[in-house]
Amino acid sequence: MTYIPKVDVAVTRFNDYSGDLNPRTTVLFPWTDTPIKLANLAPLPAGIVNAVAWSPNGEFLAVAHQTTPFVTIYQRSGKTFTKLADPVALPTGTGYGVGWSPNSEFLAVAHGTSRFITIYQRSGTTFTKLADPATLPTGTGWGVAWSPNGEFLAVKHSITPFITIYQRSGTTFTKLADPAALPAGTSWRDAFSPNGEFLAVAHSITPFITIYQRSGTTFTKLADPAALPAGAGKGVAWSPNGEFLAVAHSITPFITIYQRAGTTFTKLANPATLPAGDGYGAAWSPNGEFLVVGHATTPFITIYQRSGTIFTKLADPAALPASTVWEDAFSPNGEFLAVAVDATPFVTIYQTSGTLPEMGIAIIKGVKREGD
Repeated sequence: MTYIPKVDVAVTRFNDYSGDLNPRTTVLFPWTDTPIKLANLAPLPAGIVNAVAWSPNGEFLAVAHQTTPFVTIYQRSGKTFTKLADPVALPTGTGYGVGWSPNSEFLAVAHGTSRFITIYQRSGTTFTKLADPATLPTGTGWGVAWSPNGEFLAVKHSITPFITIYQRSGTTFTKLADPAALPAGTSWRDAFSPNGEFLAVAHSITPFITIYQRSGTTFTKLADPAALPAGAGKGVAWSPNGEFLAVAHSITPFITIYQRAGTTFTKLANPATLPAGDGYGAAWSPNGEFLVVGHATTPFITIYQRSGTIFTKLADPAALPASTVWEDAFSPNGEFLAVAVDATPFVTIYQTSGTLPEMGIAIIKGVKREGD
């Protein structure tokens, strides 16, 4: 009997909003070996980076940061990242959150100073600011999240109602009615579930995580989980299959992981080895096997491997981030991990050192990491 090594792939559908659905197969790289730090970005972002986001096609990396131009966009070719020209119209203050629409056409930046949200439309490598929504968020924008179909954009901010949700039609963004039950305080990050049914919001006041179920354009708050995070929710992420929800927060254990069954969220046992400080960012690898937590205190990122409902800490990278990690993000195929750092070089990018086996399904035979 011939042994065929296991290769993870994801079959996805990419919606271009014109009604065409194009099937795609994405190879998902393993992340079990010590990751390799890439050369620093050149030029570096112009200040502390608060958020990072990969375009869903894996070609672009956007970073939101403290100093003008407040958002910097890099184009990736292999392992090389080239800074693009800044948009003509910039965000009006410090960039705190950044997110791409599912088709990589739109880029939203949450920032300080009114208007608090700036939305760009991409054409090639040009980013053109769209007209502002008629109704803007009411305070500093901290984060953005797109629904998986690109129809909804949620913006987290500092003043009640703490979350503003827009419905997109073409290039027009119309504010929806606020949920009847609002988050309890400043909302830092949020995330739609992979099927777009749920929206989880991490915020500063107990219960620290608020989960909504969407029906059409109505967002209804679910009952709080029986076991809540121990402190202010800073980051939130769904596993790719929607079964698990990770919340990064202040106060030990710094990461709380829930397993979802229908609309019930049950807290899992804490990992045996916890992050070393307040949790700020959470991200799942595209195959759902790995969870990375960005936090205060060295080593600043902690990477877990999931087996069922058990999360085991992996060895730290040989080259660590320079300071607190505010957010982290895997590239769409899991080959790269970008982290937003509180000190120069402001962004640290890792590449998996895992390689794909040469044997396997013909369509993915011979796929290698960039630069191999």
